[in-house]
Amino acid sequence: MRGVQMRDHHFTVPLDHAFPAGPTIELFARELSDPARDATELPWLLFLQGGPGGRGNRPLGLNGWLGEASKNFRVLMLDQRGTGLSTPASRQTLPLVGDTAAQADYLSHFRAPDIVADAEFIRRALGSGPWSVFGQSYGGFCALSYLSFAPEGLKEVLVTGGLGPLNGPADQVYEATFRRLVARNAEYFARYPQDRALVTRLMRHVAAVHEALPTGERLTPERVQMLGNYFGGNTRIDALHYLLEDAFVSTPDGDRLSDSFLSQLSALVTRAANPLYALMHESIYVQGVASNWAAARVLAGRPHFAPDAPEPLLTGEAVYPWYFEQDPSLVPLRGLAELLAARTEGWGPLYDEGQLARNTVPVAAAVYSDDIYVDRDLSMATAAAVRGLRVWESADFHHDGIADDGEGIFARLLELVRGEAA
Repeated sequence: MRGVQMRDHHFTVPLDHAFPAGPTIELFARELSDPARDATELPWLLFLQGGPGGRGNRPLGLNGWLGEASKNFRVLMLDQRGTGLSTPASRQTLPLVGDTAAQADYLSHFRAPDIVADAEFIRRALGSGPWSVFGQSYGGFCALSYLSFAPEGLKEVLVTGGLGPLNGPADQVYEATFRRLVARNAEYFARYPQDRALVTRLMRHVAAVHEALPTGERLTPERVQMLGNYFGGNTRIDALHYLLEDAFVSTPDGDRLSDSFLSQLSALVTRAANPLYALMHESIYVQGVASNWAAARVLAGRPHFAPDAPEPLLTGEAVYPWYFEQDPSLVPLRGLAELLAARTEGWGPLYDEGQLARNTVPVAAAVYSDDIYVDRDLSMATAAAVRGLRVWESADFHHDGIADDGEGIFARLLELVRGEAA
């Protein structure tokens, strides 16, 4: 790739690091560096991306935060277990593990502490001493697990939009999410008031008229509401407006949804590319208890989000049981999803609060005041529980801030973690 020096790495690791003689899986990671620099002379920076269930970034150049990081590091992009070129976990591959119960047991080894154990295996295999870690969103959750269970492998940790709660039920996360989504909906419709009637019309239309997505299934109001995912970014809310502006087209049969709109929407309302996100999303919050579809339970008490509300609000990043009824890529995983939602065994500790209270690894975190997915108040409580963690709070960005100003955010955090910024 022009302007980027790449090197691919493959590793065989235990499925369960507590039993290294047991079954194994494959991991893939890609090393990225500035071709003008001697990569062997640069320290490592491990990037832990958002998710769960998202593969490592496939950048097209040294831009944004990656360009800034490459001034000081060679960066390792990890395809976390189950994603990308690592041993996949999907409707196509999970049946190879066994029945639904066996698949649930298998996926109990696909959480943050397991990703940390993978990272430590890789660090040692690469011959690196303690390395730097940059965690975005769920990657920040993994970084907190890293600080909990393998701090000896860390030189410094940078987190952006990723200080999740250390304890408590998953419900608290969604209570905060839907509260902030109400405000974000209001902000959007104040910015584009014409879209308020348009979204209501769209919801009513798909409830009454059979509109098929390119993948063949009927478009439902619930899937239209998933457009609230746009609310996680600064400029992405403008992209939502552009998507909606040509939603309808006049036909001999009356107003219908345009092929352009349906095509674009289809890619936004499926988890075909990252099924682990749907399967494992609520498990990233639970420790020793079942999630029992926490987001759906919390949402049920908020009638203004109901699809048939007078002016229904858009939802966003959460997982509901109907995902596994309406998304063709998830339908075969419905029984597994139900089993995981009801599961209590296998959801061990995600963090060691005692170790975090004794932390000696330098840590800096960007907390976004209006983050709709990783709540500001929950983040600040976590920050206070990690000894020495330095917080930079900003109201200038939303959850995916590094997509808007990755270069500036990374530079600020690096200065902060090294004590070079106030």
